[in-house]
Amino acid sequence: LSDYVESDSAHASCAAEQQKIIAGSPRSGDWTPFWTDRDYVKDAGKVKASVFAVQGMQDLNVRTKHFGQWWTAIAQHGVERKVWLSQTGHVDPFDYRRSAWVPTLQRWFDHYLLGVDNGIQREPMADIERGVDQWTTDRVWPAPGTRTSALSLGATGVNGLGTLGRGRTAGTESFTDDPNLWEEDWAAAADTATPAKTVFTTGVLAKDLRISGGGTVTVTATPSTSSAHLSAVLVDLGPATIRDFLGGGEGITTLSTRSCYGESTPGDSACYLDTAADTETVDHTVFSRGWADLGHYRSLAHGVALTPGKPYTMTIQLAATDHVVPAGHRLALIVAGTDNGLILPASTTPTVTVDLSHSELDLPLVGGAGALATRPGAAAQQRTPALRPAAPAPHLTPAAELG
Repeated sequence: LSDYVESDSAHASCAAEQQKIIAGSPRSGDWTPFWTDRDYVKDAGKVKASVFAVQGMQDLNVRTKHFGQWWTAIAQHGVERKVWLSQTGHVDPFDYRRSAWVPTLQRWFDHYLLGVDNGIQREPMADIERGVDQWTTDRVWPAPGTRTSALSLGATGVNGLGTLGRGRTAGTESFTDDPNLWEEDWAAAADTATPAKTVFTTGVLAKDLRISGGGTVTVTATPSTSSAHLSAVLVDLGPATIRDFLGGGEGITTLSTRSCYGESTPGDSACYLDTAADTETVDHTVFSRGWADLGHYRSLAHGVALTPGKPYTMTIQLAATDHVVPAGHRLALIVAGTDNGLILPASTTPTVTVDLSHSELDLPLVGGAGALATRPGAAAQQRTPALRPAAPAPHLTPAAELG
């Protein structure tokens, strides 16, 4: 990133500092002192200010894992806080909810910087974009009534296509890593058995299912080679109109008209181009992601070579989100290898076998496990795979995301 943003004239003078970055952040994904020095989560107890967090839930740059672990940490220390969660990618709230953002931010500053008792600290903690330009609020976040609930991974008799639900399961599913594919390729073919992924789906939901917060996927996996990278993604299988977060504007489009806020000066105009939502109609939505290097199963500090044929257990942290899978849709968990464009491939190309009886998905469900209700006998919806863009170029050094 530093090499990308520096000017040509800065390259020579910054070369030594760049080398320190390279040396401190090895592509192995090992957690080094370089990362410890930059770990903001461990210092959450030192926060004395209020926090107004704003996050695009589809941001593939500053990812929702970064927000979620920070939010959890400051909550544990009682920091006064507020959050907006949008359906955009890496977009400033001034560009997707301007008319509400400006007065809200001003009131927040008036209260916490100037001591004005304007009541903002007593208003709902969370604003969440539930549909395009459709916002709801919650008194606290994650939503009240949220409980972590375990869902089991089951087999169907067709390798690569499994079930997601409650109760004890047995059997295995396997996939062979294909570094040329990414999560959109997997999700588009969620109902088709393909060798590069395994998909676990619920039945058709009888009522809305809300996930509020970050979950985990624990897998017991046996690799065929000495290295393996794992990806886990949550998918809403069903039609929807969403912000086009993979488009050039990451969910917004810029208009030719302008709106003015405050007074302009000769060198600084207070008038800004207006924006509107950039939308698309899809048949599936990936809404949470997580990745791990199986070689770090024992320690994030030092990865090790794996023994082919030996099972290893690893827990993958899923990015924080707030998503409602509507009644009539299905929830899917996809477990696969390289998420092309978002993480680096392993040094080998393994086939990975997942032991279903020792693997599970733990999700923060509003209403707990009982909120997962499916229609008896309802057949899986047949979907025509929607064409989505190819994998994006990596936004961050992928090694920083492993583990």
